[in-house]
Amino acid sequence: MSTASVRLPNWITYGLMPVLNLLVAFLISGLVVWLIGEDPIEALKLLLQGALGSGEGIGFTLFYATSFIFTGLSVAVAIHAGLFNIGSEGQAYFGGLGCALVALSLDRYVPWYVTMPVAVVGAAIFGAAWAFIPAWLQAKRGSHIVITTIMFNYICSALMVYLLAHILIVPGKMAPETRTFLEGGQLPKLGWLIEMFGSTIGAAPFNVSFLIALVMCLLVWLLVWRTKLGYEMRTLGISPSAAIYAGIPYARTVIIAMLISGGLAGMMALNPVMGASARLQVELVGGAGFVGIAVSLMGRNHPVGIILAAILFGILYQGGDALSFDMPNITREMILVIQGLVILFAGALEYMFRPALVRIYQKLVGTGG
Repeated sequence: MSTASVRLPNWITYGLMPVLNLLVAFLISGLVVWLIGEDPIEALKLLLQGALGSGEGIGFTLFYATSFIFTGLSVAVAIHAGLFNIGSEGQAYFGGLGCALVALSLDRYVPWYVTMPVAVVGAAIFGAAWAFIPAWLQAKRGSHIVITTIMFNYICSALMVYLLAHILIVPGKMAPETRTFLEGGQLPKLGWLIEMFGSTIGAAPFNVSFLIALVMCLLVWLLVWRTKLGYEMRTLGISPSAAIYAGIPYARTVIIAMLISGGLAGMMALNPVMGASARLQVELVGGAGFVGIAVSLMGRNHPVGIILAAILFGILYQGGDALSFDMPNITREMILVIQGLVILFAGALEYMFRPALVRIYQKLVGTGG
């Protein structure tokens, strides 16, 4: 019997397997650090201290994790419908335009808590709008969603540079960015949350969008596992032919799933645009859309797993910056190697240990192979 058809307990599939992948990634990373003449144990200590050793470090870690939660949810929703949305980067970028236009329009007249829900809707609508054409092409014309969403990332990047450099730019300034939002267009920091644990947030831009991300995790869980639409999406993702035979409308389900996916990616822009810089800038997403793919895969496309995986990548981002400062031999490129190894083992090689785990599990429970 093939090991691929053997069902393992959830604690192995969703717990032990990701931990093993992560340990192997860190072991190989440690070997790379040792080869360049640095102590891997000391490097790990510095990485964890930089990410979790102070209130400011924790604030930066959770700031990065917030963006990854949004993009991870975006990828996960599409995957449940059998779609591989590679366009979260562009959808988040275009979502930044939506929330920035809201902030620029309302920040003079209303407080942040009035601007925020409108900005959430604006970011989601713009992100969904950027996902619509690839979704329609997949549903109606059979164009592969991976190819169209990748191409739309580049189109969005060029479009946003044009808008920021020629239309939204502040007159008389060289930097391609909008004006700074007034207080009514800025999301407040969550310093009080860090202060509850006896520390201070410092310069970290950890803000209210983190709470919005957690709310989205709950809503995605309800959508995917507690609604008729979620059931249709999961059925389509498991077997498109069975879903169509059962009367599930293929085109409608694909388009709705991609619109939700794009909307979640668009909301990611709240974090850097209204929470950190208080203005719309070039390259605001910073690769978070692509990291979201690894976060979703490592989190097994479940909101709880996505939160944990996003925090892990937040630790790698923040701790990596501190590590490259304290150990000059470990450059930013080396940190990218470590992140790449985690992505490799959590994504492309996520089931590498499954055959061995199946054999061990079968021996322990006394079943045949």
